[in-house]
Amino acid sequence: FLIITIRNKYLRYSIKNLFMKNIIKSIALFILVISCAESEKNIQQYSIDTLMSNNRSSGGSFSKDASKLVYSSDKSGVFNIYEVNLKNNKETQLTNSEEESFFVNGYAPSTNEVFYSADKGGNENSHIYLIRNNETVDLTPGENTKASFFGWTQDEQDMYVLSNSRDPRFFDLYKINILTLESVMVYKNDKGYSLNSISNNDKHLVLNLNLSRSEQKLFLYEIKSKQQFEISNQTANYSGQNFDKNDENFLYTTNYDSEFYYLMSYNLNNGDRSIVYKTNWDVAFSYLSKNDSFRVVAVNEDAQNKIIIKNMNDQSDLNLIGLENMNINRVAFSDDEKMIRISAGSPNSPGDIYTYNLSTNKLNKITTNLNSSVNPDDLVNAEVIRYESFDGLEIPAILYKPHSAKKGNKVPALVWVHGGPGGQSKVGYRALIQYLVNHGYAILAVNNRGSSGYGKTFYSLDDRNHGEDDLQDCVWGKKWLQDQDYIDPDKIGIIGGSYGGFMTMAAMTFEPEEFKVGVNIYGVTNWIRTLRSIPAFWETSRKRLYKEMGDPYTNDSLRLYDISPLFHAKNIKNPFMVLQGANDPRVLQIESDEMVQEARNAGAYVEYVLFEDAGHGFVKKDQQIEGNQKILTFLDNYLK
Repeated sequence: FLIITIRNKYLRYSIKNLFMKNIIKSIALFILVISCAESEKNIQQYSIDTLMSNNRSSGGSFSKDASKLVYSSDKSGVFNIYEVNLKNNKETQLTNSEEESFFVNGYAPSTNEVFYSADKGGNENSHIYLIRNNETVDLTPGENTKASFFGWTQDEQDMYVLSNSRDPRFFDLYKINILTLESVMVYKNDKGYSLNSISNNDKHLVLNLNLSRSEQKLFLYEIKSKQQFEISNQTANYSGQNFDKNDENFLYTTNYDSEFYYLMSYNLNNGDRSIVYKTNWDVAFSYLSKNDSFRVVAVNEDAQNKIIIKNMNDQSDLNLIGLENMNINRVAFSDDEKMIRISAGSPNSPGDIYTYNLSTNKLNKITTNLNSSVNPDDLVNAEVIRYESFDGLEIPAILYKPHSAKKGNKVPALVWVHGGPGGQSKVGYRALIQYLVNHGYAILAVNNRGSSGYGKTFYSLDDRNHGEDDLQDCVWGKKWLQDQDYIDPDKIGIIGGSYGGFMTMAAMTFEPEEFKVGVNIYGVTNWIRTLRSIPAFWETSRKRLYKEMGDPYTNDSLRLYDISPLFHAKNIKNPFMVLQGANDPRVLQIESDEMVQEARNAGAYVEYVLFEDAGHGFVKKDQQIEGNQKILTFLDNYLK
């Protein structure tokens, strides 16, 4: 009767009012039964090997004629470079590295040769390599050299490169002729600028000076005359974006007189400024296609990027058909502006690379990163929630809830803390999160005060306050979890990497009763040493970091001592584990060595996983498989 009533509108309209209440009850019961059946469906539990058999991809650059696309993928175990013929989708593997990961930069436009970046064992001293005649040429040699691609000259015969080969503290600008490979210095950077962008006509260079988290300066430097003048005209944050095609206007973002970054235009001829795009979230980045036909604007909207593509002819928004339910992270246009490369994904599936033909609206999937044996329905989506901290401040967070979690089946949980300082957890796919949730752990990724993306006031709230109020935000995230009827209130731990690793150890030492376990992934534990030993190539950010954290060579070291977990290991009561890369230039191995030893001396239980060929992050699949498996085993033993 119920089914007939729903499907047959004539019958439905003939039902007398007398029966309507019973019908409504029946519908509600019907929906409840279906909902319960759906919630209790069997969820397959995946091994780490199966989940890590998913691939990751990066880049995606068109050849000059847009007939080919080159990208990087770790489907071989480390990142190698693959080229796709877009006429027949035939793929060719261009590199066969077994040790180092190769991250593609693109094609040399005049020779169609592929070039890429790679470091040694995670030491972050990346060089630029050119594939020429099936051989690899190091364009930026030097044992301690760190270099990055910066663009092409207007005639596309020379590659712009940033390199610190002259002075490890500063990055100078060079151009390398793509035929002869001869290198010439264009700009000697001896004042600690960050080089932002160069005009299309090769005449102007944009320089950025970091003074603090709340103040940056932006300068326009004329290469021929060596004259320089300031674009930034107010005390605020500034970030250069790009020049328009004819180099008449320079685009930049700023948060002057606003909580959030917005897009501005500066006219090089008359100095006029105008607002290009402004909303109630940060404009993360923006750029124009080669001929200025399209403007791409990315907005960091509540922990996920929202990509807007404007048609500059009529200012309409470009609608990409076939990607409606996906989060688009990046797009790039071919030179002729007929094709778009798209990187898009979702929380329960790793991102893929696509091409999109603007003439036909044809979407072409280049990669298939999700293992065919993994059903994305077995994984979980993300939910953005908010909770009040100890002082009433609203804290945003992202919840990953296991399918099995319910009132009658309470699950253990983890507070997840992002890196930084000043980072942000975003909605998206993370293999470790999905692995843990798939095995029955709820995850609350907390964006504590001091996180980016929520306005400059929120961003500044942990200045000279690290390990204090921001730590309480994590504790109150735990309290929010405890109030959920599907969480076991006695089984909540904390996990994080880098700055999140510091927060993990701060929780274990300064709030030893709160979290049952901790997982510290290459986290800072001695701020005095970390701030004194930051890599030379961070010189341009050293003063900014000291202003935020404290100067370790002054009386600030007293506070840095107080917030460093290493010196308070005796407080630790609950088990924790540490994962570390031996080649990490940011958080040195000795940080984790000493933390583990001090905690063990104090009687705490510690598991230590050290990867000899890893840096600040575990790039190789075998490292991730081993590390993630050991994290789950540790949590099963000491939390679940």
